[in-house]
Amino acid sequence: MLLSKIKSLADKNSSYLSYLRQHFHANPELSFAEYQTAAFIENELHQLGLQPERMAGTGLTATIRGCDGDKKVVALRADMDALPIHEMNDESYRSKNDGVMHACGHDAHMTMLLGAARILSELKNEFSGSVKLIFQPAEEKVPGGAKAMIEKGVLENPPVSLVVGQHVLPELPAGKAGFCPGYFMASSDEIYIKIIGKGGHAAMPWKAIDPVSIMAQVITAVQQLISRQTPATIPAVLSFGKVVANGAVNVIPEEVYLEGTFRTFDENYRSEIHEKLPAMVSAIASGMGAKAETEIRKGYPALYNDPALTAGFKELAIQYLGADNVVELPQRMTSEDFAYFSLNRPSVFYRLGSGFSDKESYPLHHSRFDLPESILGPGSGLMAFLAISSLK
Repeated sequence: MLLSKIKSLADKNSSYLSYLRQHFHANPELSFAEYQTAAFIENELHQLGLQPERMAGTGLTATIRGCDGDKKVVALRADMDALPIHEMNDESYRSKNDGVMHACGHDAHMTMLLGAARILSELKNEFSGSVKLIFQPAEEKVPGGAKAMIEKGVLENPPVSLVVGQHVLPELPAGKAGFCPGYFMASSDEIYIKIIGKGGHAAMPWKAIDPVSIMAQVITAVQQLISRQTPATIPAVLSFGKVVANGAVNVIPEEVYLEGTFRTFDENYRSEIHEKLPAMVSAIASGMGAKAETEIRKGYPALYNDPALTAGFKELAIQYLGADNVVELPQRMTSEDFAYFSLNRPSVFYRLGSGFSDKESYPLHHSRFDLPESILGPGSGLMAFLAISSLK
């Protein structure tokens, strides 16, 4: 009966959910600058009779208490920030903020958490324990908002027993949900390398120390760390996406800059690469008469889904969505600062299918990313159902 009530309330909220999602999508804000977004959410929570609390700048938390208060507390989390992308969609709800776009589904995440909050508020006399809502800023920018909110005590007062996160996935058809027990998403570190050579005329390279050719050697050589110095049992990625060499057709520049990312699931191995990579870069550069400076900015840890909890949630999702609509997902080398929650509490982070059936589905972080609003009701209902069920 409770499942039926949740589904009925989720269906009843469909127009409200569409309004919320289109409002969020049209008014995106960047990491740690979600000021209007936070104010809007705060107002919606007040209308539900809740007492939201600001935390870590633009973050928000509020607690829905069931019939016996804080005996057990489950937290539901949604991220709030958008990306620095110029939107190429033409829908009426396209971004009003030029160069800023909700291209990762955070608009839907906030919407579905507010939808779940509305359902839970209606049913608070029918479940025991409490549900803490976490609206988290800055998932897209290291050091991220999750770490800041945890440091400010979001998992305390009342103390949280477990944390649940839901994220859209366009590769998965709408109406489906996917789970992965254990390590699900990789750690993520940012790499910044500067090669300092000696500038000169491109026609006389022997009179210069060419940092461009040295950087080319670096890009190729450091892949040995992955292909030849990493056990085959440890997934790892080392990729470079930005090279800046401000020379010219006939000018060898003084310096060259390289930026990239390193990802893995193993913390000990991660630490080893943090030592080996700068050493290798310096050795290559010095061997060719240049100098090298390497900075590794440590990003998010690997995201770990509690296996027993994940298995239980998968069964609950089957009850809510049907067996044909719940799948097991492979590990992903993308990263998520929800990982900080999974370090502190038993957690489950799962994916909600957002692929279109009648048109092309663009990937996350694409300027034409969009999602079918038909997922908002099931997504909000599933979050509410998982929260109430986990409190039993």
